[in-house]
Amino acid sequence: MIQRIQTVYLILTFLMIGLLPFIFPLWTLSDGKEYFFMQNQFYVIFFGLSTAITIYSIISFKKRHTQFVANRLNIVLNLILLGLFVYHSLNLSGEAPVVSEKGIGMFLPILAIVFLVLANKAIKKDEDLVKSVDRLR
Repeated sequence: MIQRIQTVYLILTFLMIGLLPFIFPLWTLSDGKEYFFMQNQFYVIFFGLSTAITIYSIISFKKRHTQFVANRLNIVLNLILLGLFVYHSLNLSGEAPVVSEKGIGMFLPILAIVFLVLANKAIKKDEDLVKSVDRLR
């Protein structure tokens, strides 16, 4: 399981979606308070679903097709999450005299998407290798 490169990519995705949002704020409000994902119910739901799907994908390493489909669903969830962040950041720009600063937490779904795409490429490569070996038998 761990010797496969897609498992390493999925563990990195788990770190990006499951652990780092607790450390890095999404943005800093104009009064200096940091805004974490836990303060919005939609963000909690999407981060939680994405984390659960990533864990399921890591566990289902013997079923490559299921892992591939779970990663695609996870990419869609992260794109929706990224869309929510963009929508909210566009609304933040119309604030009063002091504009909020965007935090590093807003970029975590982008990194997760990159690692999920790399994992899917590795899964596809493994699947092609297994098909070619089956063809030789």
